[in-house]
Amino acid sequence: MFGLFTSGPKLSPQDAVTRARAGEITLIDVRNHAEVRMTGKAKGALVVPLSVMPIKCDPKGPDFIAGIDPTKPIALYCASGARSAQGARVLKRMGFEQVYNIGGLTHWHRAGGEIER
Repeated sequence: MFGLFTSGPKLSPQDAVTRARAGEITLIDVRNHAEVRMTGKAKGALVVPLSVMPIKCDPKGPDFIAGIDPTKPIALYCASGARSAQGARVLKRMGFEQVYNIGGLTHWHRAGGEIER
C-alpha cells in the first residue's frame, strides 16, 4: 500500500525497520497526539503531526526539532500512508532530500517494527 502514496525512491517498511534499528534513519509519525495515545507509535519515532510539520521541521525556524538531522534519511508514517505522503511533500519543499513514505503504523508493525506506548 505504501507505494500508492509515494513518488520517487522507495523504502519498504522492512527496510525502514532495519535502518531505524541501526540508527540510519529518522522515523517520524505524522499522526496527531490523540491517535498516538490510542495506538502507540513506532519505537524511537518522533511525533510531528502533519499540521505542524512546516513549523517544527524547518531547520531555519525557531521551533525546529533538534532530533531531526536534515542530512539523514527520514521515513514517515501515519495510519494508512496518505498523510505521510503529504508530509513527505512538505519536507521535500523545505529542502530535505532523502524522504520516504513507509505507509501506516500497521505496515511498520507487520514488518517487525516495535510499538511503544
